[in-house]
Amino acid sequence: MYATVTKPLTFEEFLAWDDGSGRDFELIDGVRVPLSEPNANHEDLIQRLCACLEAHCLEADLPYVSRQSKQVRLKTAPDEKEKSRKADIVIFAKEEWQRMKGNSSSAAAYIPPPGIIEVVSTNWKDDYLTKLAEYEDLGVLEYIIVDYAAYGGTRFIGSPKQPTITIYQLENGEYLPGKIFREQERIESRLFPNLTLTAEQIFAMSR
Repeated sequence: MYATVTKPLTFEEFLAWDDGSGRDFELIDGVRVPLSEPNANHEDLIQRLCACLEAHCLEADLPYVSRQSKQVRLKTAPDEKEKSRKADIVIFAKEEWQRMKGNSSSAAAYIPPPGIIEVVSTNWKDDYLTKLAEYEDLGVLEYIIVDYAAYGGTRFIGSPKQPTITIYQLENGEYLPGKIFREQERIESRLFPNLTLTAEQIFAMSR
């Protein structure tokens, strides 16, 4: 018996691949890794928040396009195998989105997007630790963590735990300490400076 050796995929090869199962995957060191399916509350929040942000971008004539469940190509060294994350919501530059509409390639974040939003689930360490470091290294200007069910560790959302939104903003290549928003506090976003949503209004999108 010989073990089957699978050739590592590039990001473009990964986007073109489909196993027919309908499952979502990420690319980790050139290998396809399946993702757990989100629950209904998680799914509703992503869909409603993405639609809300898209409407706000159009109304305020912002240079962004909001899309849900898109692959984000991570930063890798020349000798490293490629990696990706399937982010809950990606905030694309409108110019980049228009460029993608002009070709047949899969819609994905081939270059660092201005913003990424992740909705926390039970594997909260990914969002608060791993993805935070990955998106900082990638150069994502604003990373927003929506913890509607207070899954995160107490060092991130305090004690007693309560639903929390944390916004990280990039400055000189590093994320500043996260800004915390709860209950009726209005979120403060650099990408969406005139957005009037409170933390509770965003949490309510999951119900």
